[in-house]
Amino acid sequence: MRRRRFLQQAGAGVGAATFLAGCNTAPTGDDTLTIATYSSFTGEDTAGAWLKSAFEEEHSDATVEFTTPENGFNQFIQRKQQGAPIGADMYVGLNTGELVRADEQLDEDLFRSFEGTIEGSEGVKESLRIDPDGRVLPYDTGYISLVYDEDEVENPGSFDALLEPEYEDALITQNAQQSDPGRAFLLWSIHEQGPDSYLDYWEGLLDNGVQVISDWEPAYQAYTNEEAPMVVSYSTDQVFYHGPDVDMSRHQVGFLNDQGYANPEAMGVFADTDQSELARQFMEFVLSERAQAEIAVRNVQFPAIEGVTPSEEFDEYALEPPNPVTFTYDELVGNVGTWIDDWAQLVASN
Repeated sequence: MRRRRFLQQAGAGVGAATFLAGCNTAPTGDDTLTIATYSSFTGEDTAGAWLKSAFEEEHSDATVEFTTPENGFNQFIQRKQQGAPIGADMYVGLNTGELVRADEQLDEDLFRSFEGTIEGSEGVKESLRIDPDGRVLPYDTGYISLVYDEDEVENPGSFDALLEPEYEDALITQNAQQSDPGRAFLLWSIHEQGPDSYLDYWEGLLDNGVQVISDWEPAYQAYTNEEAPMVVSYSTDQVFYHGPDVDMSRHQVGFLNDQGYANPEAMGVFADTDQSELARQFMEFVLSERAQAEIAVRNVQFPAIEGVTPSEEFDEYALEPPNPVTFTYDELVGNVGTWIDDWAQLVASN
């Protein structure tokens, strides 16, 4: 989910898993699967730690190692452009816009296609499938929403309401150039305002005092520090923050226009890997009902597979928007880079 664990686990060890700091480590043996991902997917009590332990238990000859490149997914696009070794067998945590960017910037596919050969993939919700060519498969999704302090503000309820004086200096969001929720919130605003009007809308947000902070973690920390009464986050916020000692008034979920922006996370196997069979087995394991339930709870996201119930607690606190929206791969092709660049120029000029 690229966001949660820092509040409770700053400085935590890696627990049972082996996690690599960079992306310069190639597979060390015939049965080693090196998986690149984002940092909060790994570490103690995370989805990555559980997947490593559980997969290795079922595949006694296999070893799973995670790598978290500092430059994120961009590092693999650059390596492919340079003809350099990729340094990993799989990527876990890909979103639609990143796949579009890879396809637009590379002459060859970065990922190989396993379409129709992954057991369990037929159960993936159709609305979450981000790749028309079947190279990558979703394993969970979040819905971007607002999280707000109901003692300070009311749920705005709409995008237009965020421009009103009562919400001056009230909202924190993230940099769409480097943050998944920030990019998703920008795309959501474009979905609602239209490609020809979204910059005017954001001009209004900036005039009304919206704060744009680098990524989810510092943005949510600023919200925790009560620098503003609203933050762009996820509709699963209460799954993580609930209990007798939690002030739930600060963890209210606000959908705009009765919507939330679906932001599926997908996994893919790099075309250059020599561990395609082991990677295929790992993908099948990730899509199993057992793994889907664990990932949902530990990654605080909704399962990608139809019919999976993570837990009674998850069902109680995870909120789905009445009307999920998102941009498809085809809708983002040729557009997403320009949209983000133009947004960044606007923000930089204010």
